[in-house]
Amino acid sequence: MSTTTSDIYTAPPQGAAPVAVTTRPQASVPYRLRRYLALDDFETVARKRLPRMIYGYVSGAVETGSALRQAREAYHALALVPRTLMDVSGRKHDATLFGRPYVAPFGIAPMGGAAMIAYRGDLTFAEAAGAFGVPYIQSAASLTRLEDVRAANPQVWFQAYLPGDMSRITPMITRVAAAGYETLVVTADTIVPGNRENNVRSGFSMPLRPTPRTAIDALLHPRWLFGTIARTFMVRGNPHFENMDASRGPPMIARNVMRNFANRDQLAWRHIEAIRKQWKGNLVVKGLLSGGDTRKARELGVDGVIASSHGGRQLDYAIGPLAALPEMAAEAGSMTMMIDGGIRRGTDVLKALALGAKFVFVGRPFLYAASIGGVPAVMHAMRLLTDEINRDMALIGARNLGEITADMVRRA
Repeated sequence: MSTTTSDIYTAPPQGAAPVAVTTRPQASVPYRLRRYLALDDFETVARKRLPRMIYGYVSGAVETGSALRQAREAYHALALVPRTLMDVSGRKHDATLFGRPYVAPFGIAPMGGAAMIAYRGDLTFAEAAGAFGVPYIQSAASLTRLEDVRAANPQVWFQAYLPGDMSRITPMITRVAAAGYETLVVTADTIVPGNRENNVRSGFSMPLRPTPRTAIDALLHPRWLFGTIARTFMVRGNPHFENMDASRGPPMIARNVMRNFANRDQLAWRHIEAIRKQWKGNLVVKGLLSGGDTRKARELGVDGVIASSHGGRQLDYAIGPLAALPEMAAEAGSMTMMIDGGIRRGTDVLKALALGAKFVFVGRPFLYAASIGGVPAVMHAMRLLTDEINRDMALIGARNLGEITADMVRRA
């Protein structure tokens, strides 16, 4: 059954203000997507379809997995306190971020290597986000040129992994600006690679190194092998990491090539200060988990910060972003406070907004959806989350996002 984007959802006209979205009848959802009723459903299916090494890369975390668990458990630790008899019939869940209107208070988080997990993964996200009306942050570890992704969706943000070396930072910033990006996200928590033991155990590496073990793993998952990797090679050849620096990076599959992590451990606040002077658009710092760092970002003129533990993939036992959020929001001042990590339900979004976030980003579930069904599946996932937000706002007694306040949450 073939399905186009327009078969599923109709986005508002370009430039028009977003409107509240109501729940869509199940009968209007394409048949092949009706089994997916919540974001977690996409992971259940993707786990079977993806090779063990690929699924492990996406789902895995660092060392004991504590940081990943804490990110999710922080949401479980909070209960909601609804207000009743509020006449919520006219509720709206649209949000404005850096002057742009969006239909919902969530976007797609940056995820490296998306195009080796889902066919055209980076472009899939750009197209789905643009059609639906939410932001997408392209990862520097993507396999599609940042210029091509912005051509598919002019409102895409770009997330950079930068070394502590202005001779490499300046050309990268210049390239992003020349491509027309309005928002630059600098990731602060990848100064060294995390100790992801699960990747070693599964045989995953980036770039991928062909071995008998990984070959068998791929052959046992033909949908991924032929639908993503073989198809990509037929159309593009061996993809490269296109955006780690101003120049092209290594290929996706290579035996003896390594990604360049040189000088990342030298990245410091002085570089953020220099970037702020050079970059004229919106500047966001991602990967902060403390009030002190949030205050420092504000003092340097940063426009927004994202509370994030990098999906639990860097520092084991890192505090969950939601647990860090109140302290960070108190220091954010005029900056836009955002968060990612552990968000799976509309109630999670409401909890983050209640504790001070203005916007949230979701990663893994959308990547699983892309691996299963491309743009239509990603848009279906976004619709499920939007419907939950809409329904949960009614049940909690909020007519707009501004009415979701800290007194609506309690320690469970």
